[in-house]
Amino acid sequence: MSITDPQLQIILSSLKNAKDLYHQLILVVGPSGSGKTDALKQIAAQENTSVVNINLEISSRLLELTKKQRKTKLQTIFNDIVDQAQSPVILDNLEILFDKELEQDPLRLLQHASRNKLILASWNGTIQDKKLIYAEFTHPEYRVYEASDTVAIAISNI
Repeated sequence: MSITDPQLQIILSSLKNAKDLYHQLILVVGPSGSGKTDALKQIAAQENTSVVNINLEISSRLLELTKKQRKTKLQTIFNDIVDQAQSPVILDNLEILFDKELEQDPLRLLQHASRNKLILASWNGTIQDKKLIYAEFTHPEYRVYEASDTVAIAISNI
């Protein structure tokens, strides 16, 4: 599925408005195949930046670490990746952040990093009843967050 012009305009408008927020974080929410990656690529091209594949970047940096070190160093590694990226920081493929063995709170990681830089990130899930949901209920990495303090744009609902 590809993103439509109105969808793109809503995301771009949200990016401009996010610069005044406490957490400069915009989440593009949708299930697999909904067009999140295409949207991020289009916006990256317009903003003259690139899309960072978080799974690839983090997994390559965790390879040499022990299981315990991975848990304790993930936040630093994630922040380094964000700090080195050009603003707006566009993040895709965040699944590794939800890995149960890493014992992280992915939304808090994103929010913390977005205090210093504008972040646009994909979120593989849905928004229902003012709740931000990651994965399906039966999935081991299933998470539910209150969406009230997060700018989340549902690709399928625009």
